[in-house]
Amino acid sequence: MQLTVKGKQLDVGDALRTHVADSLNAVVGKYFKKPIEAHVVIARDAHLYKVDIQVHAGAGIALQTQAQATEPYPAFDAACEKIAGRLRRYKSRLRGHHNGDAPQEPVPARYQILDAGADAPHVEEIGDADGQGDTAAQPVVVAEMQTSIATLTVSEAVMRMELAELPALMFRSSVSGGLNMVYRRADGNIGWVDPAERANA
Repeated sequence: MQLTVKGKQLDVGDALRTHVADSLNAVVGKYFKKPIEAHVVIARDAHLYKVDIQVHAGAGIALQTQAQATEPYPAFDAACEKIAGRLRRYKSRLRGHHNGDAPQEPVPARYQILDAGADAPHVEEIGDADGQGDTAAQPVVVAEMQTSIATLTVSEAVMRMELAELPALMFRSSVSGGLNMVYRRADGNIGWVDPAERANA
């Protein structure tokens, strides 16, 4: 696994790098034979150390989490244990994921980040010379990139969302073929959006 360890407001020494590498290889290597890459950022913020971990484990699985503590080692260990706990929770499903049929090709999609500034207008007035205006939605695009939408069952989508600590995940239903979404509700439960599509609608 290709590993990158970076420090913000601190120097990451060889001992900490070795600890990060050994711990992540032990935790992730238990479930994935050839994890692709991992990025770990350890940042100092006043009296706390914050650790962000991102792992691309292959087979479309991404792991992501963060934790903080008053020392860098406990902060990393707490974040690593979060990943280990999620992997243990989905252990049987991850094994089935590897042994199942070949996954369908993901659908390419455009991913945009919109400015959510409090005073940024989300609707722009477009007027002509005589003052007659036309209202059109013109969100401010901060960044644009390519992503892909995987074909999954609902349980696979929930697993991927939770492993990557995402607030929501769009996917193509392996049952209906339509676009679906799962998301984390404010009450802690998972919501599932399954639009009713009718060919004659």
